[in-house]
Amino acid sequence: MKKYIKISFAAILAISASLSCSDLDLAPLDKPATGNWYQDKDQVVMSLNTLQLIQFWMTDRTEASITANMDELTDDSVNRNSQNPFKSGTLTGDNSVLVKTIWSYTYKAISRSNAILEGMPRAKGTMTGEDYAMLEGNARFYRACMYSRICMLFGDPVFFLNDITLEQAYSLGRTPVKEVLPKIMEDFDYAIEHCPVSYSGQQMVTKGAALGMKARTALYFGTLYRFSENPDEQLLRQYLEIARDAAEECMALGVYDLYPDFAELFLNRTHNTCEAVFSIPRSYALSGGNTSQYLHNLGVTAGLPRMLGGMCTACPTWDLLWAFLCDDGLPVDKSPRFNPKKPFENRDPRLAMTIVEPGTNFCGIVYDSRFDALKVWSDAANGLVANDDNILVNTDPKLPSRTGLVFGKGVDSDWTDDLIADPDKQILRYADVLLMFAEAKIELGEISDGKAVEAMNRVRARAYGTDWTNVSAYPAIISGSQSELRTVLRCERRMELAGERLRLYDLRRWRIADVVLNYDEWGFAYNNKTALTALGSDFINVTPSVDASGCPVMGDDALKATAAAQVIHERHFDKAKSYLWPVPANDILVTNNNIVQNPGY
Repeated sequence: MKKYIKISFAAILAISASLSCSDLDLAPLDKPATGNWYQDKDQVVMSLNTLQLIQFWMTDRTEASITANMDELTDDSVNRNSQNPFKSGTLTGDNSVLVKTIWSYTYKAISRSNAILEGMPRAKGTMTGEDYAMLEGNARFYRACMYSRICMLFGDPVFFLNDITLEQAYSLGRTPVKEVLPKIMEDFDYAIEHCPVSYSGQQMVTKGAALGMKARTALYFGTLYRFSENPDEQLLRQYLEIARDAAEECMALGVYDLYPDFAELFLNRTHNTCEAVFSIPRSYALSGGNTSQYLHNLGVTAGLPRMLGGMCTACPTWDLLWAFLCDDGLPVDKSPRFNPKKPFENRDPRLAMTIVEPGTNFCGIVYDSRFDALKVWSDAANGLVANDDNILVNTDPKLPSRTGLVFGKGVDSDWTDDLIADPDKQILRYADVLLMFAEAKIELGEISDGKAVEAMNRVRARAYGTDWTNVSAYPAIISGSQSELRTVLRCERRMELAGERLRLYDLRRWRIADVVLNYDEWGFAYNNKTALTALGSDFINVTPSVDASGCPVMGDDALKATAAAQVIHERHFDKAKSYLWPVPANDILVTNNNIVQNPGY
């Protein structure tokens, strides 16, 4: 049974070509071209399909020309060459392609949703009332998702629910998030009521997707209201309860489950799984030359090792490496099983499924960043070859990974044969639904019934290849206080969802970005050959302390005193302003001077 959205790329590209847009894109549809549109159900469906274009869900390099993947804005990934403006503290409303692009494309999607809702009554007589309500639910779902993104990243949105004219757009200001959130919930609720659990034939928005995305939005703001400097007790409880109930209802549908193999779940060949609550397929073959519909160029090579034709531009941080628990369920600073010289030993299995363990075969080569590995095995050469991923071997200015780490999650030989990949784009999967349910329960103080612990154990046990009830086969979570379970939950989210472009939102809503994004980014001292040679096959001999959010304290004196380690980039996060991005300056100075900029920019 297919439960995720299936795209007809040809239909998307055809209808998309007829749609034009302005910068702010409050009135993006060309009126003469679309005045005779929405004459039947098929035309409404085609218009809705355009809202599944990858550029409306951009998270990776080359998608809608964004210049970094969303994890590079967090403590999970580091760019080898330069610091991005967000983490360097230099972000402004007119110097970030990333911010401008996300704002612009999100409003394009909002405007398309509004245009569909305004135009589709013309097709009402060509379909049943049930079908009409389902299509309206689809449009309202997309609009709710997009307004949620604006509220999370930029704060108060420019809010409108109609396909307005350009003149009307110029008069709009910003509406407080607290006034917009109920409207977003209404859109999700309409989609929940009118979208079916599954479809036969054309795949569109499901009830589960609407429930899951409603839970994600409500949890974001429920926790934000809890951890802000001035908590709002009424609103935090209201939205945490909404998140709990939506996640639980999604779980109760009985159509989703955890895919049995965590590593296989993310591969190119793995599609339309039982875990996909909201997933959009990419397709190189059906893209029609639209390069935003698949991963290519830096979208692929940025994370690949040099031996596989990659650039190692974006690499896992040591922060992320040390955040994974040991296989006894304890953090690295508490577990007797942690060996700082061999950091992949005795760890949660998801570590080696997320970050390539040095000395293992990866897509046909043995990836080995250890400094005594001057040659490595190559399947293609059927023998040993010079190790281009060793800093002591590679003297090219484009160095191998500065942290010695590369991402392996979801990467297989389908990526490396032609440096093109088209895995399903996982927007929301069932493991996240379970963890959202658990978090909402924990933050509401509802821990005595054991349901939050069970949900987390289901996710953890899958990583160990066992059932959650088989507590002797994995480090099962036991009941604890609210603060103890909060720490466990945050660790579990980071291990389970690493590399899935969600970390930025967690740092924001938990209000811990001003801590972790003020630590420096560390890597190997590539210019200290003596110190690196002395390491041999060992990693940096440091065991960092780990804080109550499960984050390694990257300012430890032991790290600073290690000759083979050095700061790659400084991070600077201004608590007074950086929890919101700036509104693009052009939309204030040129398009609409009624829009007020966020404080500090």
